[in-house]
Amino acid sequence: MTNLFSLICPEGVDAVMCKNRKGLVVGCLLIICVISGIIALILSLVGFQDIYLPSPNKYGLVFDAGSSHTSLYIYQWPADKENDTGIVRQISMCDVQGKGISSYADNPALAGESLKECMNKALTIIPESRHKETTTLLGATAGMRLLNVQNATTSQRIFEEITKTLSKYPVNFQGARILTGNEEGSLGWITVNYLLGTFITLNSLVGGVTHPEQTNMVGAMDLGGASTQMTFHPSVKIENKDTEMSFRLYGYNYTIYTHSYLCYGQDQALKKLLAEFIQNSTTNIVSHPCYPKGYKENFTLTSVYNSPCLTTSPGNLQVNVTVEGQGNPGACRQSFFRIFNFSQCNNNANCSFNGVYQPPLQGKFYAFSAFYYTFNFLNMTCGQSLSSTNSTIWNYCTQDWSTLLANHPQENRKRLSEYCSSAMYILTLLLDGYKFNEQNWKTIQFSKQAGNADIGWTLGYMLNLTNMIPSEKPVKLEAYDYSPWVAAIFFIVLSIAAAIVASGLYCFCRNS
Repeated sequence: MTNLFSLICPEGVDAVMCKNRKGLVVGCLLIICVISGIIALILSLVGFQDIYLPSPNKYGLVFDAGSSHTSLYIYQWPADKENDTGIVRQISMCDVQGKGISSYADNPALAGESLKECMNKALTIIPESRHKETTTLLGATAGMRLLNVQNATTSQRIFEEITKTLSKYPVNFQGARILTGNEEGSLGWITVNYLLGTFITLNSLVGGVTHPEQTNMVGAMDLGGASTQMTFHPSVKIENKDTEMSFRLYGYNYTIYTHSYLCYGQDQALKKLLAEFIQNSTTNIVSHPCYPKGYKENFTLTSVYNSPCLTTSPGNLQVNVTVEGQGNPGACRQSFFRIFNFSQCNNNANCSFNGVYQPPLQGKFYAFSAFYYTFNFLNMTCGQSLSSTNSTIWNYCTQDWSTLLANHPQENRKRLSEYCSSAMYILTLLLDGYKFNEQNWKTIQFSKQAGNADIGWTLGYMLNLTNMIPSEKPVKLEAYDYSPWVAAIFFIVLSIAAAIVASGLYCFCRNS
């Protein structure tokens, strides 16, 4: 202490000035003591915090092998948040060149070969260190369901070739198979609600997760080339168990209605309609009210009747016919009633068509795939009223072929000729089949994406097979972070040392 004071009051310093210096030092030490104590108290109160250690991203690949084409979806998510909600994001998508895998019935080896370009692209996107743990799946839908009905052996050979190809890649390939219609519908429903966060919501106010009301669940309507799916969470008990699917997701039970209408996808529906006109024609020139006026197309009957969805066909399928467009929207709308059986429901409100049970519609709906692509082309995805939707479709259907070509020079000619047919089919399916009307039309959201990914069954398929949606609620883990405690101890020791020195100086000053 004497040495310390010799520094403060060296020889020759006036006694009064020396005393003032000693008092200043004592005051500073007391201030340090108080500040250190306050900091130590604050740090000691911050004893817990959530610890999220940095973790590498994980990846998943899912092939959607549809009836008309195949697409590869590449997903990414942080491994440390694997069971949270809404954290999987789609980082890329690759369209496989060519038609759907069912088109390779005559040469199954090409089905596997067709996937290589997209697989190679995916592996350039995913870090090489993550290749071996990347879950890779292929699911086939209605196109392969139809082929399996026609020729199960050929269907099996296609899957063998696909398995042979994908097994050569350094990924965690978990197989290729055909999804049932109910799986396709329910997995699409899971995808939509997962991306929209309607299963659980992360709530910072309560420090965990909350469960939204099940009435906020969103319905899913999918329209592919060979089938269409209707899935939603009804407000009443489901009467037909064949249309019921149950899940336990994030600790809550869900029972949903779902039904898949095989042969009522967009491509097959338009084939059915064309076959109706062919059968009612007495010549090789077929008038079609849904095609634009001035449009002509030549084709063989084989290209129409090559589907098991058409149960009857003319004797000679090698005959060439010519279809001529009439551009008559009224006749077009009425003609679609030929491919549905509405009388089988006998005015039953809980029946869609062909005698299929459907409970009353409930909540909002996302309509995707061909629903979206058709309505997006016609600029009808922004919540238009039903009357406005009708007017837009009517106006398009009355335009002649030359006008459409001039207004849409970049559009695929085949699709351009069929947008009227597709739109009229969608209207008939939604209004007369699924029982939408003027009042609930605006509950339909025509969309390609929800959240950060394309809507479809692929994400739900991956989430389901990798158990990324647990049957119990995710637990928020808490752990000690020792760094605040180390800092607190340091400031406590500093406070004690400062207090001791200050006390000694104070006593010494009083005695001197």
